[in-house]
Amino acid sequence: MDVSPIRESRDFRLLLGSSLVTMFGSFITLVAVPYQMKELTDSPLMVGLVSVVEFVPMVVGGLWGGAIADALDRRKIMIYSEVGLCGASLLLMVNALMPEPQVWVLFVVGALSAGLYSVRGPSEQAVINRVLKLDQMGAAFAIQGMTRNIGGIAGPALGGVIVVSFGPATSYGIDVVSFLLSLTLLVRVATVAPAEDAAPPSLESLLDGVRYAVRRPDLMGTYLVDMAAMFFAMSNALFPFLAEHYGGENERFALGLLAAAGGIGSVLASLTSGWTAHVHRHGLGVIVSAALWGVGVAVAAIMPNIWLIVACLVFAGGADMISGIFRGMIWNQTIPDEYRGRLAGIELLSYSAGPMLGNGRAGLMSHLGGERFSLGAGGLLCVGGVLALGALLPRFRAYDARTDEHALEQRARRGEQSAAA
Repeated sequence: MDVSPIRESRDFRLLLGSSLVTMFGSFITLVAVPYQMKELTDSPLMVGLVSVVEFVPMVVGGLWGGAIADALDRRKIMIYSEVGLCGASLLLMVNALMPEPQVWVLFVVGALSAGLYSVRGPSEQAVINRVLKLDQMGAAFAIQGMTRNIGGIAGPALGGVIVVSFGPATSYGIDVVSFLLSLTLLVRVATVAPAEDAAPPSLESLLDGVRYAVRRPDLMGTYLVDMAAMFFAMSNALFPFLAEHYGGENERFALGLLAAAGGIGSVLASLTSGWTAHVHRHGLGVIVSAALWGVGVAVAAIMPNIWLIVACLVFAGGADMISGIFRGMIWNQTIPDEYRGRLAGIELLSYSAGPMLGNGRAGLMSHLGGERFSLGAGGLLCVGGVLALGALLPRFRAYDARTDEHALEQRARRGEQSAAA
């Protein structure tokens, strides 16, 4: 694994540390909120609605967060968002300590947190472009992906133990502490001022970012292929039922394995990702990796036991991580800095909306034909959809970082900036 971004950039180390600390606390809360809702209402519908109410704030926050990331100091946006998220977790802790915790607080604070995370996300992603060299973007994305997936494996497991053993209030309190620790790292990151001619945040600047993306088939390919892959093959909603039907006496253990499988695959792919630096046809890399993600899910449908199903999902998770690395290379090596925040907002929506809709698709197809049908059909539809998009987007398929005009322009800009410095 190429760790040069960690070795060479102090600001990247601070940002990565901040993200990792925040992530662990947030994953603990991610387990605590549905657990508390279940304890308060004993209603699966109410537990599901917690996620539903987060969708609109996520969309609005992501788009607006992208617009302000191009107009304001990205570091300050991250700090203010962290302060707001810390306050939200504090409200959850106070509510949990009350004699009769209120259900509406979980909905309101959940929606608020989703909006703040989405506002923070574009600035966090866009700032990486300013603290690293262009040829380090793939390595940085792999490192971020690895830490994110380690958090995704360890955080929920730790959160489950904490919330069951000590209650929701303790879980939220740990999240508050994690935000405070994260803030001590963020305030040490150098200021990331916007360009002098940056447009003020507005609906027009937001639409300008969307128009820029639409004019770039290579960018649209990254969004459309990822959304198609997630919509057709995302199947997390099936895991409790697969664990129940195929886990036997170890249902809880099986559920944990299924939930962690994708993250394990992603970590393994990240740890062995050094070879991706030698690939230049990133668009084709996205297509092949996304298709292999679908193959892994489809093959899982015909596996005879839970261990082989998990193995297929580990393979799928690794393929998805490689697809993400190549998408990140295209984004970070070709998008001008003045558009980076707005495009990061679109990226956030593309990789957040797909899994949400995909789990709905998985549940509906399972209702119609069972879990194996949903897995198999979804995986095959993913492969077909990804290959069709690859055929319909020849410029995306032919993208080559060595010859692409946008990549060459960004390298030239960086060279001029380095010479001026």
